[in-house]
Amino acid sequence: MTLHATIDRVTDRIRERSTHSRSAYLARIAQAAEEGPRRAHLSCGNQAHAYAAMPDKQDFAQTRKPNLGIVTAYNDMLSAHQPYERYPDLIRQAAHAAGATAQVAGGVPAMCDGVTQGRPGMELSLFSRDVIALASGVALSHDTFDAALYLGVCDKIVPGLIIAAATFGHVPAVFVPAGPMPSGLPNDEKSKIRQKFATGEIGREELMAAEMASYHAPGTCTFYGTANTNQMLMEFMGLHLPGSSFVNPNTPLREALTAAAVQRAAAITRLGNDYLPAGEVLDERAFVNGIVGLMATGGSTNLVLHLPAMARAAGVILDLEDFHDLSETVPLMARVYPNGLADVNHFHAAGGLGFMIGQLLEAGLLHEDVRTIAGSGLDAYASEPQLRDGRVEWVGGARETLNDKILRPAANAFAPTGGLKQLSGNLGRGVIKVSAVAPERHVIEAPARIFADQEEVKAAFKRGEFTQDVVVVVRFQGPRANGMPELHSLTPTLAVLQDRGLRVALITDGRMSGASGKVPAAIHISPEAADGGPLARLRDGDPIRLDAVAGTLTCLAPGFEDRAPVAHDPSASSHGLGRELFAAFRQYVGPATEGAAVVV
Repeated sequence: MTLHATIDRVTDRIRERSTHSRSAYLARIAQAAEEGPRRAHLSCGNQAHAYAAMPDKQDFAQTRKPNLGIVTAYNDMLSAHQPYERYPDLIRQAAHAAGATAQVAGGVPAMCDGVTQGRPGMELSLFSRDVIALASGVALSHDTFDAALYLGVCDKIVPGLIIAAATFGHVPAVFVPAGPMPSGLPNDEKSKIRQKFATGEIGREELMAAEMASYHAPGTCTFYGTANTNQMLMEFMGLHLPGSSFVNPNTPLREALTAAAVQRAAAITRLGNDYLPAGEVLDERAFVNGIVGLMATGGSTNLVLHLPAMARAAGVILDLEDFHDLSETVPLMARVYPNGLADVNHFHAAGGLGFMIGQLLEAGLLHEDVRTIAGSGLDAYASEPQLRDGRVEWVGGARETLNDKILRPAANAFAPTGGLKQLSGNLGRGVIKVSAVAPERHVIEAPARIFADQEEVKAAFKRGEFTQDVVVVVRFQGPRANGMPELHSLTPTLAVLQDRGLRVALITDGRMSGASGKVPAAIHISPEAADGGPLARLRDGDPIRLDAVAGTLTCLAPGFEDRAPVAHDPSASSHGLGRELFAAFRQYVGPATEGAAVVV
């Protein structure tokens, strides 16, 4: 199928925009690759330190076996990462079987946004992405690895690992997933119970029982938030093995896929004949494919922040217009909570990513001619893995959806667009996700109520102050102000107001959760208020128009542009729970439109 004109045009635009940065990047990794296997440049003393604890160190020191570095985000605070506890042993065994060796190069931090939502610790969440990239750099700086295996799933972890993989772009990279937990309490039931708790209809005991029934086992949370969007992204960008993202933990197929990932990593080092440096996988076509996947699945808005930061590490420059134009072209093919009732296990069973990739390739909406760890183009990702005699074999994936309430072909999609819109106007520039927002709420015009944090919003709600249509503005939530926390705990409150018949919207320079849904939310507004952005000039009662159809975000108050901005008081976010350690991050972070990055 001929590549769709918009996909071609956007890719060319990115390529042209990135000409100088991408050329310089490729030159750097080519120079690093020309030096050959890195261990050859270590002194005997250096090597002895690296091999001292290895049981097969003599064999390792005297042969040219590939040595695989494991960068792991294991901890058992995150259900999604708990399965990684066993992975180093599995990887070592698989590496030995493949004629290679493997070492844990280092661990990286991994925080659970589900634990820190609405808490001060959430102000470290976005910056943890940069810390993960830095920690991965420390792990790989030993310069003894022929390929790297990256173990990570959740919100900031995969983007941080990708930034590291791009930075060490001469080193082949394979990302190894852990899979989602089995289905528990349906996500829509959990959401209803949260709303009842917000209105005082039920107590904490009932709320806790529902939450525990939803988050109940090892594996990724089953709604389609940032963690599962990351997993989708790794397949669309060719960094997972095909069909591996949504296989449940601790199953025979999951373990076989892990072993197969190790075998593939050993095969693509510079020591063999199939060298595949990570930097060549991470080109402009791969990032376009990732954005297409984001739109087709209705994925997390957090990736609108992460993808530009990831791409910059590989010399590729993305802009909000790229997301907007691709969203206008790519149909929404999936309904997974919060955009529907199904969870990712139901999505996978209905045909999953293999069906979707096959459909998008046929429609000319993906680049097929990309480099992937599967050893061929993206068409390999239209297949699915099966376990036969203890080994993985890939067979043709689903050609038809097995449940059209969850997954549909591109020609008969749930919506003709991906639902992500760029917004611009005298309030700045940002995005809105409308794939779960009712069409009659795509345009909201109402007076503003101004708040400095989400707790003020919830307090006003409890006092019964929201009795008319309202645009809730939560400002000083950007990366320079306080690290740009997610405002997920506002979702039940705003949903209750909307269900009461009010016309409600949210505008913020912060983030909304990857699980944001039915309430219109203009997010990532840049320039942020703490940097003198337009939100700092708003006052209570200002008429605001959020128009997701026209893509505009406007304050209609006369003389708005002439007002002086309100000064930001950073004291509330300066100390406590480690926030004082991140003062330099807040000072040097870039704007949300460029990924809110510190290290790239």
